[in-house]
Amino acid sequence: MQDEQILHQSEDEFGPLIVLDDKHMRVLSFGDNDEQSKLLKSEPHLPQHLYLQAMLLVLLFIKPKRVIILGLGGGGLIHALRNFDRGLKVTAVELRQGVIDIAKRYFQLPIGKKLTVEHQDAKQFLAKREHKKADVIFADIYDGQGVDESQLTEAFIADAAAMIKADGYLVLNCWKEHSQNLALLGHLQKHFVNVRACLTGSGNWVVFAGKQGCDMGAAEIKRSANQLGLQLDFNIGRHLSRFGLWE
Repeated sequence: MQDEQILHQSEDEFGPLIVLDDKHMRVLSFGDNDEQSKLLKSEPHLPQHLYLQAMLLVLLFIKPKRVIILGLGGGGLIHALRNFDRGLKVTAVELRQGVIDIAKRYFQLPIGKKLTVEHQDAKQFLAKREHKKADVIFADIYDGQGVDESQLTEAFIADAAAMIKADGYLVLNCWKEHSQNLALLGHLQKHFVNVRACLTGSGNWVVFAGKQGCDMGAAEIKRSANQLGLQLDFNIGRHLSRFGLWE
């Protein structure tokens, strides 16, 4: 970001928390050369990171009424989902109280009856299995070093599956190298019958695991993506060339 200024700088037990601003964009960072969240202030519903755009491909297969987001960041996913459907009920789970405070103060987090923010460890939240089942769980648990490896474990996948409705989806944001993680694929196939993935141009490997099969062909998916892009206000179809079954 050019001509950026530091709006906030603090540190908790997990590391730095930095908010940068350059008049148009606002960035949440957990360390040097790190962008956890990026917000276009004039149009906060437009995801600035490719992996966030790709995660929304799940909306091709299900129109959720209730979602759980593991890892709040600056709330970019919440903004996009709220723009898609203002009636959607969202529960966001975030380990760091500082991140929650920053999202509310600096990232226009849409506080209201449809949004619940839980200050809790995502693994513990899932393990308790006390929350109402969701149509979609989005897992985007990162720190300054990268993906939290716990979101790739059999226990995490099993607990998430138990919290998802019979026709629901788990969406995992991983790195490109996790496309070779056959143990992860095995965990997913144990609990889900339909596992797809998308490799983004930014090196993320976004996984979509559904509890029911999907008989949509390529042509139908493309048509649906065109319509979904109009609803989301960006070209989500650009990700289809790298989207397919993971098997």
